[in-house]
Amino acid sequence: MKILIQNGRVIDPASGLDKVCNVALAAGRIIAVDREPKDFTPSRVIDAGGCLVLPGLVDLAARLREPGHEHERMLESEMAAAVAGGVTSLVCPPDTDPVLDEQGLVEMLKFRAEKLHQARLFPLGALTRGLAGEVLTEMAELTESGCVGFSQADVALASTQVLQRALQYAATYGYTVWLRPQELHLGKGVAASGPLATRMGLSGIPVAAETIALHTIFELLKAAGGRVHLCRLSSSAGVELVRQAKAEGLAVSCDVSINSLMLTDVDIGYFDSRARLTPPLRQQRDRDALAAALADGTIDALVSDHTPVDEDAKALPFAEAEPGATGLELLLSIALKWSRDGGVPLARALATVTSEPARVLGSALGTLQASVGRIVEGGVGDLCVVDPDAHWTVQADALASQGKHTPFSSYELPGRVRCTLVGGQVAFERG
Repeated sequence: MKILIQNGRVIDPASGLDKVCNVALAAGRIIAVDREPKDFTPSRVIDAGGCLVLPGLVDLAARLREPGHEHERMLESEMAAAVAGGVTSLVCPPDTDPVLDEQGLVEMLKFRAEKLHQARLFPLGALTRGLAGEVLTEMAELTESGCVGFSQADVALASTQVLQRALQYAATYGYTVWLRPQELHLGKGVAASGPLATRMGLSGIPVAAETIALHTIFELLKAAGGRVHLCRLSSSAGVELVRQAKAEGLAVSCDVSINSLMLTDVDIGYFDSRARLTPPLRQQRDRDALAAALADGTIDALVSDHTPVDEDAKALPFAEAEPGATGLELLLSIALKWSRDGGVPLARALATVTSEPARVLGSALGTLQASVGRIVEGGVGDLCVVDPDAHWTVQADALASQGKHTPFSSYELPGRVRCTLVGGQVAFERG
């Protein structure tokens, strides 16, 4: 199909392009930007007047609940939520049921996702079998199946020796290890340690749970070499350690969730289980440090940390409720809100959800490396058209995801996705 997107403000953070121009697509790829291709007769014209034309978003943390919830058609609903939010590429953690620790499971997941013709799926393989933290998985086989890295998801490793061996093995073959920094024994609370948690009688998770884990990771990384991606930093102290590690030349990248970027522990309110999250919401000084680090590039990417949780699992006392919140449909709007409220240049805000997460994935993208998260001639036609001035109110019933719970419920957010294209085909269009 030949498509012409015209009159939109085309922004490609990777190249610095920012101008009102046309984009032409054919055979699933971008064939022309800001020029008229020869002998091109579009079968469809999309008028993007007053809208932004952006690279499709790349989300480094989105749970799809499959394998494990096939009977609920979770993959279909969450992929639909992705393209409704302008997300065209997403990374899913391995903490499914069963865990993504075998080739067949990964291949089946990718096959089912590809049949939907929506967002591109890049799975993380389990770092250890069953995420039990004891025996390393067959990383080479999982990579052949399509895994872009290896992770323990939210399951902390008890053994430093196992982590050391994992880093050594991954470094030998050029694999990236994805770790959420949390010390096992200190990370068993339900809220961030501080006056609020104490006052509410909630068990706390101290900042030390993050910093101790970071110190361990960095020391092992210095010895083993290789590359680590740190998932969902949550504290000011953690930011400083990452900043130091990068200054020392360690191969480290990291991300922060939309929840930690915008909210604090005060948003727990009166034990609101929608704010029961992992990692927990911390204090304002932490939020401010995370925002500053994302703006200056210390933190590479902004992620939705999309975790659909059903009604029964949230309708419990705060400490017993399952942690997690929906986020795929909010990622772009939160990035735009952060840009406007925080005075962050629009190009930088958009880079954190497009070109920067694509850079984190790097060579794991294979033949897509040069075009995911970018608008480039010859690249894949993954784009989203968004009206930046359209404001919308987050309402559970209006979300495509089966996860209806979010601490941003009832928030008014800027930016409404009008159209999402994946591989040059319209995957979502708002009526």
